[in-house]
Amino acid sequence: MIISVDGYSSTGKSTLARDIARHYQLKYIDSGAMYRAVTFIAIKNNWFNPKQKEINEQELLPALDHCNIDFEVTDKGQYLTLDGENIENEIRSMQISESVSYISKFPSVRSKLVQKQRKFAENSSLVMDGRDIGTVVFPDADVKFFIDADPEVRAARRYDELIKKGYKITFREVKQNLIKRDHIDENREQSPLKKASDAILIDNTHLTRQEQLRKAIEIINKKRDKNFKK
Repeated sequence: MIISVDGYSSTGKSTLARDIARHYQLKYIDSGAMYRAVTFIAIKNNWFNPKQKEINEQELLPALDHCNIDFEVTDKGQYLTLDGENIENEIRSMQISESVSYISKFPSVRSKLVQKQRKFAENSSLVMDGRDIGTVVFPDADVKFFIDADPEVRAARRYDELIKKGYKITFREVKQNLIKRDHIDENREQSPLKKASDAILIDNTHLTRQEQLRKAIEIINKKRDKNFKK
């Protein structure tokens, strides 16, 4: 079974995807974290020009072929690893947030990561969240969700998360970053952020984490029962 969870930034789609995976004991893949890892690689090696919004594809693409982007599950949660090193804190910084949408819009980068993402599903069922999972990565996913929420609510969630981690930032900066990322993701030429025609919309503006999960489980169970009867 493959379940896709797409949606806008800071809608809690990763939280929902993790909760679904835990409930059904499935593998969880955070595709957004993978793009953040690529952004981390590009910035660390000076392969991204933040002013001109350009990448050095001749250096970056071969590096992606040889690096190992994976996920490690521990008793404290799941973390992204790059060549075995936990870089979860690094990829959640505002520096990465401000650049990831620019780097992820490059067709060459998306092509490389779609290949890596599909490999995760070769031997197991999974839940994957992102921007184009139900439209591009797994267009035949068994269940597709698209998550949305009021921009003010989304910005508040992201702001609280960053403040708890010790980042010094204003609410206005966070909100502007979210709006900018949404615009870039919706208007990129390849794999733009959009709701798949057969995806189920969940607006969680006024939903708790538990309410959102219950709603998703009800939808998944109905889908599974329908397929079983066939």
